Amino acid sequence: MPPWLSTPFLGDPWFTSMQLIRGLHNLGKFAPGCVATIGNFDGVHRGHQDILKQLHEKSDQLQLPSAVVLFEPQPREFFSPDQAPARLSSLREKLALLTHHGVDRVICLCFNQRLRALSADQFIDQVLVQGMGVRYLVVGDDFRFGCDRSGDFHRLQRAGLEQGFAVTHTRTILDGQDRISSTRIRAALADSKLALAARLLGAPYSIRGRIAHGQKLGRELGVPTANVQLKRLQAPLRGVYTVHATVAGNRYNGVANIGMRPTVDGRKAVLEVHLLDFSGDLYGQELVVEFLHQLRDEKKFESLEALQAAIHQDLDSARALFAPTDPQANRYPDHD
Repeated sequence: MPPWLSTPFLGDPWFTSMQLIRGLHNLGKFAPGCVATIGNFDGVHRGHQDILKQLHEKSDQLQLPSAVVLFEPQPREFFSPDQAPARLSSLREKLALLTHHGVDRVICLCFNQRLRALSADQFIDQVLVQGMGVRYLVVGDDFRFGCDRSGDFHRLQRAGLEQGFAVTHTRTILDGQDRISSTRIRAALADSKLALAARLLGAPYSIRGRIAHGQKLGRELGVPTANVQLKRLQAPLRGVYTVHATVAGNRYNGVANIGMRPTVDGRKAVLEVHLLDFSGDLYGQELVVEFLHQLRDEKKFESLEALQAAIHQDLDSARALFAPTDPQANRYPDHD
């Protein structure tokens, strides 16, 4: 495999077919010609999935690979990291979702001063035309690009007429009366409206990450936890939740805490997951955590003993929700 195709996902079945291109300097190493879209694709929600459907339809028609252009960090994280919105998905999660939805090629560009300084015309020429050989481009009609956001949808259309590629706008996908968006999903998660978030995403909200060593406080309290690396500046959830957790092909019921751990003066957000009725060593393995129902908000307790009592109450509450009282066990009431 050529070095520019190597990814951190070798051996992961999600990433058996997708090409990952990182950086402007690697664009020319692939055969030109593609059907492309550009965006953050945070969460790869149902609106994004419709864009990918548009992409695949044209890709099949033109017999060209489908391509998604992403930026890392996301532009708002570059300009205002302290004010950037919480990420729904890390880069790894985003790539897994895009692969799952059949994208042939992901072009991940480092958003830095060099990229930021490109004018709209330079971006079109260096990235879209010379770098990708784009033949068909799908973007929102409010899409802005280039230094100081000087380029817009109409500039792309004019460039397409001049340089031989078509430009079309994305379709608006509604849920109820409102457009499906990453912003709307973040608001739903912040309000613990998990059923609404799942409906907008097309699946329960999940976080995927590798299990790392932590302080082992849970083990001391009699409730061992798997500590999952968040790989984002901030997470869109805070509190204690019932979850489904999948590791090594096995799915477990569990309880997860995501937040700052104020009782022990935590300095950054962490995700800790206790798998019910499980024992074993999970270090180094990858865990996918689906959030189902909020049990309570995160709070600071006066002592570790009070925290321990609250954790055991959380476990009792979770077991009651997971109790198989009928053939449709594990179905939660929609509190949204």
